[in-house]
Amino acid sequence: MNPFTAPSTLPFHAPAFDKIKTSDFQPAMEEGMALQLKEVEAITSSTEPATFENTIVAMEKSGQMLGRSSAAFYNLTGSNTNDSLQAIKEEMAPKLAAHADAISLDPKLFTRIKALYDQRSTLGLDPVSERLLERYYTRFVRAGALLDEAAKTQMKKLNEEEAGLKTKFEDNILKDRAALAVVVDDVMQLDGFTPDAIEAAAAAANEKGQDGKWLIDLRNTTSQPALTDLKDRALRERIFKASVSRNSRGSEYDNGKIITRLAQLRAEKAKLLGFPNWGAYVMDDQMAKDPATAMKLLSGMAPAAAKNAKAELAKLQALADKQGTGITVEAWDWDFYAEQVRKAEFDLDEAAVKPYLEFETVLQNGVFYAANQLFGLSFKERNDLPVYHADVRVFDIIDTTGEVIGLFYGDYYARDNKNGGAWMSSFVDQSTLLENQPVITQNCNYIKPAAGQPLLLSWDDVTTLFHEFGHALHGMMSAQKYPKFSGTATSTDFVEFPSQVNENWAMVPQVFNNYAKHYKTGEVMPNDLAEKLRKASKFNQGYATTEYLAAALLDLEWHSMGADAPRVTDVAAFEAAALKKYGLDIAQVPPRYKSCYFNHSWTDYAANYYAYIWSEVMDADAFAWFNENGGLNRANGDKFRAAILSQGGSKPEEQMYRDLTGRDPRVDPLLVKRGLK
Repeated sequence: MNPFTAPSTLPFHAPAFDKIKTSDFQPAMEEGMALQLKEVEAITSSTEPATFENTIVAMEKSGQMLGRSSAAFYNLTGSNTNDSLQAIKEEMAPKLAAHADAISLDPKLFTRIKALYDQRSTLGLDPVSERLLERYYTRFVRAGALLDEAAKTQMKKLNEEEAGLKTKFEDNILKDRAALAVVVDDVMQLDGFTPDAIEAAAAAANEKGQDGKWLIDLRNTTSQPALTDLKDRALRERIFKASVSRNSRGSEYDNGKIITRLAQLRAEKAKLLGFPNWGAYVMDDQMAKDPATAMKLLSGMAPAAAKNAKAELAKLQALADKQGTGITVEAWDWDFYAEQVRKAEFDLDEAAVKPYLEFETVLQNGVFYAANQLFGLSFKERNDLPVYHADVRVFDIIDTTGEVIGLFYGDYYARDNKNGGAWMSSFVDQSTLLENQPVITQNCNYIKPAAGQPLLLSWDDVTTLFHEFGHALHGMMSAQKYPKFSGTATSTDFVEFPSQVNENWAMVPQVFNNYAKHYKTGEVMPNDLAEKLRKASKFNQGYATTEYLAAALLDLEWHSMGADAPRVTDVAAFEAAALKKYGLDIAQVPPRYKSCYFNHSWTDYAANYYAYIWSEVMDADAFAWFNENGGLNRANGDKFRAAILSQGGSKPEEQMYRDLTGRDPRVDPLLVKRGLK
């Protein structure tokens, strides 16, 4: 019996990882696809006229075996993959794309959906059901349902090719990141690392068979955390150049040809669907509505960001000159000298802050505490459920009534077989129609400390933990009937809004003082040190904003090309021209992601990376609304839950924002927050 044939018997249908074998996934997904096609055929072959129940609701109920198996599968390939899983992923990608097309381009099914859509005002549907019908119609049209047969055939070919290329792209990122981990032979080169960090690097090397050496793994971003601390400039340069060379050095993991073809085929798909480029296609169904609106926001911030970054660079160079180094500050020097400038300007030493940011205390007394104060949620760890890796933890999600409403899986440590970065996902999405409650996951990539040592976080690590938990809350507190609207199923340029709001609570004194305690003494971070940390929050924002804008504008440039544009043959030249166009060609401030390892741009956030700053406009203004109404309290939390977190995609995003604040978002709070005004 394949474990995915029926829902898991574990609480909330959590995956039975003690029973699931790698060999179960492909048969389950293939059988799941076959079953869903039979379910669709039952809908389309019905002699009864189309109704909302026999067509739209029936579609919402279809594909449950495929959903169960693919949710577990893609969580594993992201968090704990292996060669066998990657091989299945590569084989299944075009099959799953073809399956999606078989449904979206089914003319009989679309005929029924269109018939309902055309008479939607007479069906007597409640607002959420009417929106669901509208979203089905829009989804099918955007997939190509109105195309002629020749164009549909071409669309299917492009979709299958894209699915295969995306899978290969992700696999290459994972493998090259591991291949380029920096091995250090002499511990003296690690001057600047704490003893705990040195011990962790030795353990990492030992795990990879490099006894007597030290290993520095690469994070997914261009800049690497080690660059802040290491005094050895040559080693900093090695680490930086390893980072920026990923997937672009002519090796078997080079992504250059893959991304240039992805850009081209997406432009071809956009042309088939009547759009000038992929960006226009994507944003037509987002809050932004068109690339010009997103571009206006990004390019409007670019001059101030670049000006601030250049002023920051001048300070770094002045410090290096004062120290008599005789160097010109380069990209691999930025973090090292920026930390010294921060110490001088704010009297703030990150090494002094970290002992007050021990992971478990931040999680329990910070992240969970804020959720309790705002929403009345609590979390209780349990050890009776099977997990896919020994480091994974499981918590009951307990609502205000004391009822357990779902499960939360936390996977916090970096591994070679785990994607870089941090993210939220789910094993089960909430839906009253399917009688499902949420089973939510959160992944981070903190470096696992040596046995017996504490995990001490940087401030960036703390905000990442709060951010991803904001996504998790969106999934946990979903209260939707239809799966299509569950949890984070919003437009991409809205989905980051709840997570970015949640970041704000990390610095609020009521929360901060509850978790910022010395891991040895339990002493709360002294007020003067906490105040320095707060004042330093705008430090280096020229750099942070510039590196983000550079990546976001690169994403839009790649996806602004029309189908008739010549294929890019030189990725580096394309990047350089794009950055120069927007005045962001600052060698010392590289894009947060370069194109060949820009996972967002080539997978789920294609032409959508602008969404972070778009959502941050709403986040900054909504946090101002919280403060105008008393800040961190249950009344505000309950309103945020009712207006935003519980709604999923069941309402237009603009309406949800106005339901919360009573106004459209203002951009000024963001400019102030980032020190640009």
